[in-house]
Amino acid sequence: MSKLVLVVMAAFHCGVVLAADPADKSPFGRWESAIQKFEQQDKADAPPKGAILFVGSSSIRLWKLDDSFPKLKTINRGFGGSEIADSNHFADRLILKHEPRIVVLYAGDNDIAKGKSSETVTRDFRQFAKTIHDDLPETRIVFIAIKPSIKRWNLVKTVREANSAIRKLCEQDRKLSFADIDKPMIGDDGRPRAELFAKDGLHLNAEGYRVWTKVLLPHLVERQ
Repeated sequence: MSKLVLVVMAAFHCGVVLAADPADKSPFGRWESAIQKFEQQDKADAPPKGAILFVGSSSIRLWKLDDSFPKLKTINRGFGGSEIADSNHFADRLILKHEPRIVVLYAGDNDIAKGKSSETVTRDFRQFAKTIHDDLPETRIVFIAIKPSIKRWNLVKTVREANSAIRKLCEQDRKLSFADIDKPMIGDDGRPRAELFAKDGLHLNAEGYRVWTKVLLPHLVERQ
């Protein structure tokens, strides 16, 4: 038996979480340590079933959900830099086991920044919805529109094409909702409102999250 196998077996019996293998060439391997941290949190303090689970990229990860939604049971499973396909891949470990009544997804931002087309982003969202509803058919999914940002303003055409296509999907399924944060983030000059962003021109500041909370809240409290 190899030394590696012995180490893995020993770690398993001791409850030690191993870091992702640096030799792992899978496109999802880089997220393994982040996913394992969530799993450790789940073991230490299991989240309630039937909560509202937020998943997606850094706009979710950085969101102080308890401050924004103090009266709702929420779970934050955002991992910065992620794309829709990443949430699809880890759905069983991040989402499904918690049996949330609502899943809020914010992703697509990084997808487009890395060159994915609006068609690919839409297809990945369709797969996300299928993944959730195959296991949890009564769970509602709320897609937060891909935001128009200062840093990625050059990509706004593709962003809005993806948003438009995903909105149409949501309008065709009573279990899907589209939270349009595009319009309230645009100023009178037709450009992103600088006062809503952190210094990097990409992530939100506290005022930006207040805008998102106002748009999103009706999607979370209706039809409870």
